[in-house]
Amino acid sequence: MVEDTEQDGAKGTGRAGAAPRHSRRLSDKILIAFHHACDQGDFDVAEKLLGIVEMMLTRRTASPDTNRRRHLESLVAAHERLWHLRHPEPVDR
Repeated sequence: MVEDTEQDGAKGTGRAGAAPRHSRRLSDKILIAFHHACDQGDFDVAEKLLGIVEMMLTRRTASPDTNRRRHLESLVAAHERLWHLRHPEPVDR
């Protein structure tokens, strides 16, 4: 029987008493929250979430991340999205 409290792909692991596995990194989850804030037009919250992700990705880590470039590209894309949402292009008529 699978409990309703299991999260992020931990269902059916068969590991009694073990900590739940998480399928996404914390920075990925915060980026999802950033995009959700953008979708709802809450740009101040989106900016703060983006700052947290930036801090997480730019600080030095003990082990180098093999996907660092991909994560930094996602960060740049998120900054661009927020800028475009705050500075919409005027519509020519």
